[in-house]
Amino acid sequence: MRSILTLGAAALAIAFAAPALAQTAAPAQDPAAAAAPASAAAAVAAGQPVKDNTGAVIGSVTEVKPDATGKSMATIKMDDKTFAVDVKNLAVQDGATVINASKAEIEGMLGVKK
Repeated sequence: MRSILTLGAAALAIAFAAPALAQTAAPAQDPAAAAAPASAAAAVAAGQPVKDNTGAVIGSVTEVKPDATGKSMATIKMDDKTFAVDVKNLAVQDGATVINASKAEIEGMLGVKK
């Protein structure tokens, strides 16, 4: 069952998170700031709240660890469901992990019946 949720979450992440990652930031005014390393960006971490694309808190990150292939995966708990998403498909904004899908879209991909 967990592998089905992981597969659904991976499809969800690919389908909905890519547009968020495609956005570009405005150029920095300070040349030193433009040269800042990418690692300075906030990272997805256990304990962070998870927000959907409407800004609503839908769950939390329970852990971040590599999968069998070495990809860093975030395990997200939403209500009574748990699913994993590649951290490359998530963003961190104002201390929260953001996924580019609504809670209803995620529930649909996970097969949650209302």
